[in-house]
Amino acid sequence: MQFKQAGEYIINKMRNELPEHLVYHSVEHVEDVFNAAHNIGKLENITAHEMDLLLTAAWYHDAGFVLQANGHEEESCRIAQEVLPGYQYTANEIEQICGLIRATRIPQTPHTHLEQIMADADLDYLGRSDYFSTSNKLYQELTQTGVIYSEQDWKQVQIDFMEKHHYFTPTSINLRKEKKAENLQLIKANTPLAQ
Repeated sequence: MQFKQAGEYIINKMRNELPEHLVYHSVEHVEDVFNAAHNIGKLENITAHEMDLLLTAAWYHDAGFVLQANGHEEESCRIAQEVLPGYQYTANEIEQICGLIRATRIPQTPHTHLEQIMADADLDYLGRSDYFSTSNKLYQELTQTGVIYSEQDWKQVQIDFMEKHHYFTPTSINLRKEKKAENLQLIKANTPLAQ
């Protein structure tokens, strides 16, 4: 498979075609998920081939946003099915990549070890010190699209989401669970969004 070229293609496409109001679902987010997936995958001792599949899925998981927000995972999968054969990915590899993309759909229900890594990578920021700056981008995006109407609504959405969310891999549980709990307490304490 032409791994690097497949990644360059989709990053360029997203850089050129993503709607400007997507300040969270951006190339920066894709690169963040890619890095998180790489780190988690390494610590979870996956094979080199599994890593290539995982990182390809990280690159492609939000590609569907170039066309639509609702159901973007299926659109991302369709783009992967269309593009990846041209980079020597097999039908079986593309099917696995689509499973990884679908593992990021909320609520997350990963079925394999790789899907668990992908799900954890997509929400890695929940348990990091840059949580508030990252979630503020999502807040801006959701207010611009009329999904969220006030800061108070957003805080409640975040509290509900974080209370239901859990990491799947031992790596993410060890690295992120404690900080995620701290971030949740700060939201509950009514800390202003901008940190």
